[in-house]
Amino acid sequence: MIKERVTTHLHKEYANLFEIDANLDRLVKKIELLNYVNPLNIEKEKHRFFASKYTGNPSFHYPKLKFNGYKLHRLFFTQRLERIKDEKIKKLYQEVIYYYSNMIQCIETIGSAKGFHYNSLRVFGTPTEKDVQNARFILHFPDEPASTEMEKIYSAEEAKSYFEDFGQQYDFPLNIKFATHLSAEAMVSNSSQSLLIKKNTKFSKNQLLTLANHEIGVHLVTTFNGAEQPLQIFSNGFPNNVETQEGLAVFSEYMSGALTLKRLKELAYRVLASDSLIKGYSFADTFDMIHNHYKLNREEAFTITLRAHRGGGFTKDRLYLSGLRKIYKRYLKEDSMDVMLTGKVTLEFEDDIKYLQHLGLATNITHQNLAYSKNLNTNKTLDFILNNLK
Repeated sequence: MIKERVTTHLHKEYANLFEIDANLDRLVKKIELLNYVNPLNIEKEKHRFFASKYTGNPSFHYPKLKFNGYKLHRLFFTQRLERIKDEKIKKLYQEVIYYYSNMIQCIETIGSAKGFHYNSLRVFGTPTEKDVQNARFILHFPDEPASTEMEKIYSAEEAKSYFEDFGQQYDFPLNIKFATHLSAEAMVSNSSQSLLIKKNTKFSKNQLLTLANHEIGVHLVTTFNGAEQPLQIFSNGFPNNVETQEGLAVFSEYMSGALTLKRLKELAYRVLASDSLIKGYSFADTFDMIHNHYKLNREEAFTITLRAHRGGGFTKDRLYLSGLRKIYKRYLKEDSMDVMLTGKVTLEFEDDIKYLQHLGLATNITHQNLAYSKNLNTNKTLDFILNNLK
């Protein structure tokens, strides 16, 4: 393992840094937000909402917290960062602690509409006017003709087999688990280094290709690259890493030829759903906008609305489209993506990552994203859209 190859000299020279990094690692293991923000009663409340003819706002229940928020906050802020002599690294770790602290407050207030939404805004922000304009621009394009590749005919078991075959291209273990309480069809659990598949759901051929390149090609690649770094912050996450991580993941869909206009429109709907939160829309209001105004079918409209309103108002989904725009611009400049795959990192901290690499405190990546090696997209409409996002 690369971690084991970090020299004794480095450990001695940066002993305080490694101690603080290890302390933060122990604390962060308790606060994976997605373990708490997905409701436990999605199907029941969906049935009730549909039965009410889309008027009765759902009442969601969430997992119980497995930590004491106040104690955890205190432990984060007792880290003696003044012992880190390198000012640049010290500043990075200050921002890391503030970010994790905000994440604790997010988790503590799940289910409290105003409290959680306010904390979500602090961590994930709200769509800018540009984001909303980009979303509306995408939604102006007419839908593509129906295709057999979009028909949901594959079971969760068949999806598991597909992902196992796909994962053989990568030099890391692929641990796949079935889960019930997911708001997405599949997602990566960073803490357990596993791919979770939603039970009792159907997948299309295109969806399998999309999820494989998104979840395995990026989220698991950065999970395993991060785990091999000398410092645990690469594994646990740099501040505001979601936009970069999701941008990389959707860009992987594009490069693999999996991205469709339908998928791009889904990301646009997510921006509008996130934007509706700041306007004070209820669950039923957001659903009405997407289902009745934009004519998206009720199942997909419910999922998008759920993702935005879970917890009390979750704005994370606004970042997929802006993240894709930033990563695509990077691609056009022919900048390497390798630094962005070193772990759960952020574009804005690229100089810090290179600085850590220069000091020997970060290493080059072991696992590449295979889709990035060749552009397989043949959809000219997608190219036109991506080239014209503001």
